[in-house]
Amino acid sequence: MTKAPSKLQDLRKKIYIKAKAEPSWRFWGIYVHVCKMETLREAYVVAKQNKGAPGVDGVTFDAIEAEGAEEFLQKIQNELVTKAYYPSRNREKEIPKAGGKFRTLNIPCIRDRVVQGALKLILEPIFEADFQEGSCGYRPRRTAHEAVERVATAAIKGKSKIIDVDLKSYFDSIGHSILLGKIAKRVDDKDVMHLIKLILKSGGKCGLAQGGSISTLFSNIYLNEVDKMLEKAKETTCGDGYQHIEYARWADDLIIVVDEHPRWSWLEKAVYKRLQEELAKLKVELNTEKTKIVDLRKNETFGFLGFDFRRVKTKSGKWSVHKTPKMKARTSLLRELKEVFRRHQSQPIDRVVYLINPKLRGWTNYFRIGNSSRCFGYVRDWVEKKVRRHLMRARKWRGFGWSKWSRSGLYEKMGLFADYKIRYYIPKAA
Repeated sequence: MTKAPSKLQDLRKKIYIKAKAEPSWRFWGIYVHVCKMETLREAYVVAKQNKGAPGVDGVTFDAIEAEGAEEFLQKIQNELVTKAYYPSRNREKEIPKAGGKFRTLNIPCIRDRVVQGALKLILEPIFEADFQEGSCGYRPRRTAHEAVERVATAAIKGKSKIIDVDLKSYFDSIGHSILLGKIAKRVDDKDVMHLIKLILKSGGKCGLAQGGSISTLFSNIYLNEVDKMLEKAKETTCGDGYQHIEYARWADDLIIVVDEHPRWSWLEKAVYKRLQEELAKLKVELNTEKTKIVDLRKNETFGFLGFDFRRVKTKSGKWSVHKTPKMKARTSLLRELKEVFRRHQSQPIDRVVYLINPKLRGWTNYFRIGNSSRCFGYVRDWVEKKVRRHLMRARKWRGFGWSKWSRSGLYEKMGLFADYKIRYYIPKAA
C-alpha cells in the first residue's frame, strides 16, 4: 500500500489516538470522511494495487482508466452522498483446496471494492486501538513472519504444549447481528452502520464474503473478544514473573502455546474450555477433526502459516524449535512453476526466467526466516534442471546439458533467481 495523502493520514492518526485514549468512545459524524474524494482516491489506488478479477459487471481497471478514473470516483461519491449507493452482488469463484475440496471466493465489483476500501480507511484506526498484540493478520505494519516468530519464541521458552485451533467454516459462520453489535460499541453513526448493513447483505444473510476488502477487518473485530480472553489468561497466570501462555492469531488460524511444567498442566484444559465458551457466544464452532493438542516433547509437530514446527536438539545440547516449509507449500510452488514451463515450451528462456523469477522471489522471501536450507536446495536443483531441459528441448537435444551450461551461467548470464540465503527474522521498530 502506498503512503496515504497527508490529510487522510493525519485524520486516521487522530482517530486512532482518540480511540486509544477513550476505549468506550463512540465515533459519530464519520460518514462524511468516507465520502471524501481523498478517501475514495486512496481506496481506488489500494484496490488497483491488489489487482484482482472483475466482478459481475465485468468492469476492469483498464476500462475505468480509459473512461476516466476521476469521473468513476465522482459517480461513487454522488451515490454515497445522496444515499443512492447499493452494492452489486458478488461474483463467486471456486478455488481448489487440498483433498479435492473448494473454497468459494466472493469477488465484489471494483466500484464496491472502492466503497469498502474507503469505509475501511476510516474504521480501521478505531478498531486498531482495540485489537490485541496476538492478533497479527491483515493489520497495518503486522506480518505473518511476526506471528510465526511469536509462536516459535514461546515454544523455545518452555511452552511445548500446543493447542492448534481450527474453526469450522469461520467466515460463513459470522452472524451479522453479532458483528453489527460489536461495531456499534464504537460507531454511533447511522449512515455508516447502514452502509455496513448493505455490504454484509450483498454477501448473503450470514457470513462474510471472502474477497471483500473490508472482510478481514470485520473478521478481526468478530474474534477480538477471544483475543482479549487469551490476553487476560496471560495476565492472570504471570504472578511469578513468567509467562505461561502465549498465542498468535492470523484471521481464523489460531495457535495457543502453554507451559510444559507439571505445575501448569491444568492450564491447557482451562484455556481450551474458555475458548469454547467464547466461541459459543459468537456461534462459531471448533472443527474437532482438525483442532488438536500437540506436545512437542513427544516429537509431535504442528503447522502454522505454511510452516511445520518441531522440537529438535541442537549440537550444543539445547532444545530449539525448527520451522520448515510445509511439503504442501513446496508442492504448490513447483506445480505453478511447472505450468509456466509447460505453457512456454516454445518461448525463449529469457521469457521463462522473467515469469518464474517473481514466483521464486516471493516464495523464498516468505520462507527464508525458517530452517529452510534443505527445502531451498531441493527447489533450486529442481528449477535448474527444468531450465536445462527447456534449453535442450529448444535445440531438440536430449539430457540436461551439464557440459554445455555451467551453473554460474544460468544465474549470471541468464538472470535466473539465485538468492536462497536463510535470514533471521528481525522485528520492525515500533
